[in-house]
Amino acid sequence: MSASHDKSSRAPLALKIAAAAGLLFLHLPILLIFVYAFTTEEKSYQWPPPDFTAKWLAVTWNRPDVWEALGLSVRVATTSTAIALVLGSLCAAAVARTKFFGRETISLLVILPIALPGIITGIALRSAFSLAEIPFSFWTIVLGHATFCVVVVYNNAVARFRRTSGSLIEASMDLGANGFQTLRHVILPNIGTALLAGGMLAFALSFDEVIVTTFTAGQQATLPIWMLEELVRPRQRPVTNVVAMVVVIVTFLPILAAYYLTRDGDRIAGHGK
Repeated sequence: MSASHDKSSRAPLALKIAAAAGLLFLHLPILLIFVYAFTTEEKSYQWPPPDFTAKWLAVTWNRPDVWEALGLSVRVATTSTAIALVLGSLCAAAVARTKFFGRETISLLVILPIALPGIITGIALRSAFSLAEIPFSFWTIVLGHATFCVVVVYNNAVARFRRTSGSLIEASMDLGANGFQTLRHVILPNIGTALLAGGMLAFALSFDEVIVTTFTAGQQATLPIWMLEELVRPRQRPVTNVVAMVVVIVTFLPILAAYYLTRDGDRIAGHGK
């Protein structure tokens, strides 16, 4: 009976082939980025590449414009993530742990920026900055990125708050702990991994964001904007692919870490699996 069950639970060959084809469709273009980062052809995307070289790594390393764009992207992503962690966690705590009129409306408004097309958010922010006569700067980019980074942190935190037993907080208060002690010893240990995962995802989203940045950056160039500008130039195109390879790695690692941090999220203190 177990043998027949194993046979019935196996996926059909056609389904396996379709799944493999889907994965290739999604990831083959990314693999091509890695290939073209080491090609000897510097003006076109010739296939197959005539030969391979590692010289573009050194060329990219010595390009000051790359470092300037990278530094701006890291600073923007770090600041946006920090703002999102504070605002997202506070909003999640208010929505999940208290009841008040309009709670669901507030939850919808918090999530709305990530549901809207990026171009809508970008146009709205640009119009607001123009009306308020706010010049484009580092902070206008940060404000633009924080609008959707807050959503990522909020979604992670509110889900964890809702799965955390309220009796733990009540017991802490009953035992004489003040608000700060309850936050430090009860709340943060229960939602810490959710906040860390949300922060990592927010950093990854901010680091590779293009559309909103286009409307809020002015003359500044984050790394993705720099890459778009470099694509129209006919020389040293492998440099763009080297930078793209770095972006893939920088964004993939936080997403992978966030996945491993949240995959056992149902194991919360006060609850069973």
